[in-house]
Amino acid sequence: MPNETQQTRAVYTIVKHNEGKSHWIRIGVAFTNRDGSINVVLDALPTNGRLQLRDFPEQSDQQIPEAPVEEPAA
Repeated sequence: MPNETQQTRAVYTIVKHNEGKSHWIRIGVAFTNRDGSINVVLDALPTNGRLQLRDFPEQSDQQIPEAPVEEPAA
């Protein structure tokens, strides 16, 4: 982490494939400011309009877990 007051997170989008599997794609980074607001810097735009903010993995070789995609409530 850059300092005690700023938390850094990875930004992902989740893409579903025809086989039913989900794939996480890192598309940016997010920073929590001292006042609690969040800055998000995107390197790409999600095609499905959904973002997932997650803490950075502790080790660089650690994989992001495959997680079920929750569908939004209608």
